[in-house]
Amino acid sequence: MGLVNTKIRLCNPRLPELEPVAVEALADTGAVHLCIPLHIQIQLRLEEIDKKVDVEVTLADGSRTLVPYVGPITLCYKNRVGFAGALVMGDQALLGAIPMEDMDLVVVPKTREVMVNPDNPNIASSVAKTATGILVAAKTSANQRKGALKNRYFHQSSDSKLLIVERHCR
Repeated sequence: MGLVNTKIRLCNPRLPELEPVAVEALADTGAVHLCIPLHIQIQLRLEEIDKKVDVEVTLADGSRTLVPYVGPITLCYKNRVGFAGALVMGDQALLGAIPMEDMDLVVVPKTREVMVNPDNPNIASSVAKTATGILVAAKTSANQRKGALKNRYFHQSSDSKLLIVERHCR
């Protein structure tokens, strides 16, 4: 298929007086989040969501690393607007599946372009369903990960699948 890049505008909704930043982003449907390089975070004056909490990400090579999570950030593409947080990492903006779904964008492999979903050209469409389940939190020891306090949140959905979300505190 090859790489698909697209131009998006990013802005800080908390500081509307700042100029938006136009970036060439790699559109990656296999990635989950919006990722931005440090210089974009600085330019938009995006604050870490929680200075004590980083997000553990698994990289393509299987290694894990802690990265800052910043926001909120506004994404603009053609007639679509989305709001997200962003992982600060890498040297190029990366547009993952969540922000693309949020703005109802599709990647066209044949032409290697990102476009507004042709089924919904005028307004973004999404599917929202309610989930029922139980949420429990379990804390493990602070020594487990080089001094990081590991919080695990377990959510059991109605179809008995167990989802685990991890956040790390410094």
